Amino acid sequence: MATYFLRRLLLMIPTFLGSTILVFTILQLAPGGPLEQTILQLQMGGLTGGGEGGSGSAVGLDGGSVLPESALKELRRFYGFDKPIYQRYLIWLGVWPREIKHRDFEITSTSTEVEKRVGKRDGKIWKVDIRMDENGRLFVFEKDGTKSDIWAASIDEAREDGTKEAVIFQQEYSGILTGNLGKSYTYLKPVTEVMKPRFRISLFFGLTGFFLSYLICIPLGIRKALNHGSVFDFGSSVAIFIAYSIPGWALGGVLLVLFGGGSFWDVFPLGGFRSPIEVWETLTPFEKFVDQIHHMILPVIAWSIASFATLTILMKNSLLENLSQDYIRTAFAKGLQEKRVVWVHAMRNSVIPIASGIGHILGVVIAGSYFIERVFNIDGFGRLAYEAILSRDYPITLGFLVVVVLIRLIGNIISDLALATVDPRIRFK
Repeated sequence: MATYFLRRLLLMIPTFLGSTILVFTILQLAPGGPLEQTILQLQMGGLTGGGEGGSGSAVGLDGGSVLPESALKELRRFYGFDKPIYQRYLIWLGVWPREIKHRDFEITSTSTEVEKRVGKRDGKIWKVDIRMDENGRLFVFEKDGTKSDIWAASIDEAREDGTKEAVIFQQEYSGILTGNLGKSYTYLKPVTEVMKPRFRISLFFGLTGFFLSYLICIPLGIRKALNHGSVFDFGSSVAIFIAYSIPGWALGGVLLVLFGGGSFWDVFPLGGFRSPIEVWETLTPFEKFVDQIHHMILPVIAWSIASFATLTILMKNSLLENLSQDYIRTAFAKGLQEKRVVWVHAMRNSVIPIASGIGHILGVVIAGSYFIERVFNIDGFGRLAYEAILSRDYPITLGFLVVVVLIRLIGNIISDLALATVDPRIRFK
């Protein structure tokens, strides 16, 4: 068992790295990134200000940007575009030092040592010494003469007069391997803090739909197999495949039109995870339970409708196949009761295909659905990722990628465990 999990973990590493490298590279190279959007917003703000008589226009007469180079440099530094793409990825992982708390300064052609104030420590002004060696490299030393392991310095640009523009920065190893997913560009908060409450919502709907799908589809598939060719089998198959042909988000829109607030059958609310907070806080515990159920019925139906046909037909066909096997005919020939043959012998082998797909379905439903949450106005995990992609909020987009990849990889392990539980021929060695 331990060897199996070790091998699984080793196989997960290249899968995780491959997925994150691919998406990270696409995001970094795609046009219209956060840097371009910020510059465009500044230009539009400058254009509007110029129209109102403002003097701080960021757009020239030819439409080009007149932002000072220093401002552009700060923007590139803020978004991390001042470094090669491989360094950005390693910084994001946490295996390359991240630069924080930058301080700009100048070095003249004659100076080889600079004193720089970098903050406060123990209530006193904290200064460091910056020295240049004969090769032009900068080193930072504490006032006691020891080399600083917190601050580093580098030269940004050398001018024609011999003066050099340099920057001193604090560095630390901080990335996804240390639990730091970055800071959202939109919310200006840590990504984990933004994702946590929304992930709970998607987890709640996803697991509810997951368990309901299995509780309904497995008994339905068994009954269809035992009544193969009957009117019930034919009618249920027609209904299931019609539902399967409709995307979950489209079905959600139809359900809202038919049963949402203001419709002819005004049964369910128009959306939301629960009632507004000012109403929710006035409800009793039982009323909160009823309100939560009332809000979740339509979203859960839309969430789980896609897996209904797959699970039901898979269960039916698997049971039919096992009922035609020789060991089942032998069990009947020995005089065993039909219920014992079906529920004890045939059922265990029939659920093997169902068990092998548990991890995949679990990963899909927990990760959330972009469009279903958008249709029902649910502020969940999938909707957060969808809006982050549109707004080029790369930290949230990459954080979503990490969570989804990990869920899918863990789901594969769950599938293997479920398969080993129901199939006696599989053992971990």
